[in-house]
Amino acid sequence: MNIRCYEDLIFWQKSIVLADEIYRITGKMPWYEEKGLVSQMQRAAVSISSNIAEGAERGNSFDYKFFLDVARGSAAELETQIKIAEKAYKNLDFLQAKGLLTEVHKMLNKAVRTIGARIREKRGLGF
Repeated sequence: MNIRCYEDLIFWQKSIVLADEIYRITGKMPWYEEKGLVSQMQRAAVSISSNIAEGAERGNSFDYKFFLDVARGSAAELETQIKIAEKAYKNLDFLQAKGLLTEVHKMLNKAVRTIGARIREKRGLGF
């Protein structure tokens, strides 16, 4: 498949599905979490796809890697928040969100490694 824009990236597509799932789950949380855990989880989920898109549109490998690293940080944030929410809200099912997050995180890690290797190669740092 030929990648023309960020929307063609599988990990961007999956991150959109992940954000949708997070919104679905957080919509079932109590109203008093709206400014707490709900807001944090939604922002972290949105940040993943947003940073993938921003990095891809920057047009250079350095910026792309930087924004993918930011997306990875948001994925780690969301993972932590899901663990907290699972303990607090045992009645909610986080299985699908956790599966999607794992997939997205793995793809982000691979993309960062690949782009990092390309950057090092261009700079003659082949390690």
